[in-house]
Amino acid sequence: MAGLGGEMTPSSGRKKSGKKKMRRLAIRIDMTPMLDIAFLLLTFFMLTSVFPRPQTMETNMPPKDVEVEVGESNLLTLRVISDGTIFWNMGIETPQKVEFRDLRNLLEERNQSNPKLVTLIKVDRKSKYSNMVDVMDELQLARVNRFSLAEMKAVDFKVLEKAALL
Repeated sequence: MAGLGGEMTPSSGRKKSGKKKMRRLAIRIDMTPMLDIAFLLLTFFMLTSVFPRPQTMETNMPPKDVEVEVGESNLLTLRVISDGTIFWNMGIETPQKVEFRDLRNLLEERNQSNPKLVTLIKVDRKSKYSNMVDVMDELQLARVNRFSLAEMKAVDFKVLEKAALL
């Protein structure tokens, strides 16, 4: 059987080929440079990015036991109902509807004519929080520094109904 191209081993009964099996080499990838670059980029972006500061409005609250009386001629009342509609009146006048885009002009005009003016903002509980914030932003843009926040009561709704606005 020597002429068939290989030798037979006595134990296996198989032919032994003339080629030796190549051993696979283990591949080792060094991850250190990639990690260096990743942390370098992370550090770069953390140090160079600018985070926005939260916008806040400073409010001064009077002590709870002090009652402040304001004359009706010095009181501008803004009522914001649940759908975002704004009504205004001076003292005990009949409320009038004002569009949001005209609110700043109204506030500037009234504050120039009466420097002692105090603005009372009454907001319906069912109204969106953003409605109140938008009105307060307009107060700030109109440079109104004296204002107060209050909840709309049933009396306020009756005043609006009496004026046939609701």
